[in-house]
Amino acid sequence: MLNGHGFGVTTIAYSPNGDQIVSGSQDSTIRVWDVAAGHCLYIFIGHTRGIRSVAYSLQGNVVASRGGDGTVRLWDLEAAGCISIISGCGSIVAMAFSPNGDNIAFGSNDRRIRIWDIASEECRSNLIGHGSDISTIAYSAQGDLVSGGSDMAVQLWDVETGECRQTMTGHTAEVTMVLYSPKGDFIASASDDKTVRLWNVGSGSSQKISLYHGGGIMGLKYSPKWNQVASCSSDSTIQLWDALTGDHSHTLTGHGGSVYTISYSPQGDQLVSCSGDNTVRLWDVESGACLYTLTGHTNPVLDVTFSPRGDQIASASGDDTVRLWNVSTGECQHVLIGHSDVVWVVIYSPQGNQVASASSDGTVRLWSVETGDCQHSLTGHSGGIQKIEYSPNGNQIASASDDKTVRLWDVRTGVCSHIFIGHQNYVTRVVYSPRGDQISSASSNDKTVRLWDTESGECLHTLIGHEKNIDVVAYSPRGDLIASWSDYGEARLWDVKTGDCYWTLNYDGLTPSPNSYTSHPFVWMSADIDSFIAGDGGGSVRVWEVRKEQDQYRVRMRWRSTNGQLSVEDACVQDVQGLNDLNKRLLKQRGATGEPSVCLRDTSKKVMSMASVVSKLRSSTSIKEELDLSLTSPVISSTSHSEQRTEQAIDVGTFGN
Repeated sequence: MLNGHGFGVTTIAYSPNGDQIVSGSQDSTIRVWDVAAGHCLYIFIGHTRGIRSVAYSLQGNVVASRGGDGTVRLWDLEAAGCISIISGCGSIVAMAFSPNGDNIAFGSNDRRIRIWDIASEECRSNLIGHGSDISTIAYSAQGDLVSGGSDMAVQLWDVETGECRQTMTGHTAEVTMVLYSPKGDFIASASDDKTVRLWNVGSGSSQKISLYHGGGIMGLKYSPKWNQVASCSSDSTIQLWDALTGDHSHTLTGHGGSVYTISYSPQGDQLVSCSGDNTVRLWDVESGACLYTLTGHTNPVLDVTFSPRGDQIASASGDDTVRLWNVSTGECQHVLIGHSDVVWVVIYSPQGNQVASASSDGTVRLWSVETGDCQHSLTGHSGGIQKIEYSPNGNQIASASDDKTVRLWDVRTGVCSHIFIGHQNYVTRVVYSPRGDQISSASSNDKTVRLWDTESGECLHTLIGHEKNIDVVAYSPRGDLIASWSDYGEARLWDVKTGDCYWTLNYDGLTPSPNSYTSHPFVWMSADIDSFIAGDGGGSVRVWEVRKEQDQYRVRMRWRSTNGQLSVEDACVQDVQGLNDLNKRLLKQRGATGEPSVCLRDTSKKVMSMASVVSKLRSSTSIKEELDLSLTSPVISSTSHSEQRTEQAIDVGTFGN
């Protein structure tokens, strides 16, 4: 522990070689410390108010300090004294050393950037062009300068001539941070508009915008027609993404509460959503426009789906009813009344002539789409029902209940044909295999997945290994794999025939989705693209690709959206300028060894967010250079791969029988 300051420490920085630390304090002093010995080497006194920031030159021989007194002081570590006092430049809010250490640049609230020659102690040039305060500046390795300001602009400067080479616009709020990629071909800018933009230095165009949900992911759907992923969130929005590239196309806004469920039309041109604001909304996928707002429910709408033909929508609500809507007119065709408690789920039969609904009242009801009449009330469960699913041929329906059982029902007669007993707690998910000869069930709290034969009722496999609650279970489109997913960041892929676990993922520190009853943050993509999509409670969406090569599976993360907080998981510390080996080791210690992710705050924010954004710069072509995240051991930790991200996909192993 380094003690000596008389008041709070406001800023610290490591020397380039990692041997020293410089700290600034509210006591107006700067101290330089020997890292190995823990001793204070120098105390620099001169500022009359607290220290705002400190920085080393890349050569490590000069320290700059920015004080609340409006001055910047340069301290020579060899001479152990102040060599320059820079004042009269307005309120300086940003500073950066040039790569060769000859100059230091200052950005201030008088809309100017000043280039200060350290040897002559003179201002070489004034860079004028921003329309408001300067917020951030950064040098490239080649000596170019970039700046961002309250005017929402990013400007690229020729330091020699003082001319502004490019002004890049697109942010809708103050630009809070800018930096160059290691090669100098891209600029990253972060803004209070909640985006990170990656700019091509040559063209000045914004190559990619990284958006995120401001709340937990409640549902995900995939559209084969558009090759598109839709995500809905407790932040009241729906986001549309390109499934292969991760490019963002639309943010659908209008709901006044959490968006619980979304569903694509069979044609893929429309999307329907339901919300805690008691409404259902119908959207045009191509334009992002809201076509209808369907009102009538008197409590939150918890589930919604299209009919197989796409001409009707069914919605389930906490008002104990199901409603059927005409897609063309937006009119309510039927109100299905009969349940005595919350209706959690509604689904259409494969033929489209029937809908099934499940409720906390412990019953499943089958309704005629044409007349709205109840054809059967399936009773027998002694607890609420969270999930139901039709068999692929539509002859059976499976129900999962809080009474720890799964039941199979004959749709024609309404008779229960099998009761599957074995789970030790609530059964929260049930799903048919693509061929219909198996069902898979999951119990969140007993942390197991069970595979059942639909003919004999025999339990084929009990899949054990999850350490956290299971929130989703799903067959792959080909039916050879089962995925089980936990909102807490644990996932497994299982072989259907053998019950063996092929792949395990552990993400430390993920936030669970807000409501396990209504959230479904996992979906497989189409059979010709063996990929799955997963979301979490922190607002992040990830797309994973699964490839089988002979008897081995390889899993790759194609892309992920940011959740709004840069974490160690995002960081690529390799080749990042300004990070020495000690910095890198410290970053790894703060999340890269399996400990919970550390959000970037306070004094660590600049260093770690620099690494994080460079990670995204380096992976800005991640669509073409996919990141291989399969491991030689069965467990994948978010931190073990994140510290190894490079410009090429990293082959770190496969899984085989």
